[in-house]
Amino acid sequence: MEQIVKPDAINLEDDAVVILWEDAHRSPFPHRFLRLRCPCASCVDEMSGKRTLDPDTVPQDVKAVDQMPVGAYGVQFLWSDTHYTGIYTYKVLRAACICIICAEARAQAEKKAGS
Repeated sequence: MEQIVKPDAINLEDDAVVILWEDAHRSPFPHRFLRLRCPCASCVDEMSGKRTLDPDTVPQDVKAVDQMPVGAYGVQFLWSDTHYTGIYTYKVLRAACICIICAEARAQAEKKAGS
């Protein structure tokens, strides 16, 4: 079974949600980036997995204003646009990290897969 890396801390900063992982990795997520990736049934079709959230309906200045852990596997955010139903799993958040280290690792993996 795959071991899931869990956060040591989730900080809601002015410009981003910053997750500090137990392996010392740091993942900064711009607020709107995460809000647009909400996995709830209102934002994603449950059957097809197709994203149904219209990005134009999400304010440019949306922010996470609170967060709470969900079990041992994820986190739920309360957004400034009053949305709150999405549960972001730690596995998905870690995979979505946009830091330079993770972006380079994804590019290398894609390059290998294309060879």
